[in-house]
Amino acid sequence: MKKILLLGGSAQQVVAIETAKRLGYYTVLCDYLTDNPGQYVADRFYLQSTTDREAVLRIAQEEHIDGIVAYASDPAAPTAAYVAEKMGLYTNPCESVETLCNKDRFRKFLAENGFNTPLSAGYTDAEQACADIGRFSLPVIIKPVDSSGSKGVTVLRENEGLRKAIDFAFSFSRCGRIIIEEFIEKAHPYLIGGDIFVWDGKVIMWGLMNCHRDEKVNVLVPVGKSYPPQLKDSDLEAVRDTLQSMVDKLRIKSGAMNVELVVDRDGRVWPIDVGPRNGGNMIPDLLGYIFGADVVEMTVKAAMGEIPVLSMNEPVPYYATHNLHSDKNGTFRGVRYSEQIKPYIIRENVYKTEGDPVEYFDNASKAVGIVFMKFDSLEAMQSILSDIDRHICVETA
Repeated sequence: MKKILLLGGSAQQVVAIETAKRLGYYTVLCDYLTDNPGQYVADRFYLQSTTDREAVLRIAQEEHIDGIVAYASDPAAPTAAYVAEKMGLYTNPCESVETLCNKDRFRKFLAENGFNTPLSAGYTDAEQACADIGRFSLPVIIKPVDSSGSKGVTVLRENEGLRKAIDFAFSFSRCGRIIIEEFIEKAHPYLIGGDIFVWDGKVIMWGLMNCHRDEKVNVLVPVGKSYPPQLKDSDLEAVRDTLQSMVDKLRIKSGAMNVELVVDRDGRVWPIDVGPRNGGNMIPDLLGYIFGADVVEMTVKAAMGEIPVLSMNEPVPYYATHNLHSDKNGTFRGVRYSEQIKPYIIRENVYKTEGDPVEYFDNASKAVGIVFMKFDSLEAMQSILSDIDRHICVETA
């Protein structure tokens, strides 16, 4: 029986373990949290940080694994590529994976390869970052170079609050480095994001969607996705050309890539983040509805060097998700839905039970759950999503 090593056993990562077992692989799991649910699903569990490359490599060698995957995890993706390269397993180049997972290196890659990239600079010293702010035209984004899920990220529109934003970014950086970059204004209603899937160096699935935000809570943290993306055909073609060119230059062979980007008023594509992994917030599940494909299975098979199912249906429109969240700390009491939205809900995943603590939604890890919706028209989808707070309420005490 072939063995696969999975890095991360959170609630959203369990699906990868279950899929690997269904495909007949022996599953080995690494996670540093003692209460991760994946340990009860995997065939073997190691309490080990997924960012400790040498420790994970030792486990992989002892287990004689045949493949490794960091499902929906930016921090663990370089570890997976490193271990696979050391063991001669199927993988994307470790150097390319590291480039995508480090915002400093990613911006440098963009600039050196002719992609649009905002003025940016990296810092390891808060005082120097404060002193350098005059180099930039406001607004700017201040963020850790090595975080995901919008953790530690601030959009700064005036100098007041600069030091707080810098300290906030440093507090989420494992390597003690942040980046400041100029903010690019988009020409479309929503930031464009989602997952693409690569096989044999070519993008075979374009899971590009609208990224929704809750401006009353945090303008940077995603609260849902909707399909299809609200882009002009010419802009969509430019986005596809940009991403395929990036795949080519990075020598990406296979797997999912989570992307965020904008197109400006001149039709120029500005990549914001490109992660070498599946997106969080159950994006693979949403794409499964849209394309009729099992994206998790595709990911697991690709990590094992096996050809994934390459046939997909024509994309079905008017799907959306909403990440259940709270605008305050409290105790979970339930979720209330309006009568208007109920007919459109096709699936509900709630992570909390009554009485559990709920935290203010300042990063993706504090979501209470996720709701999947299918609409019969673009007008119905836009009407509900534009006033989502009236239709979905997380009740707390």
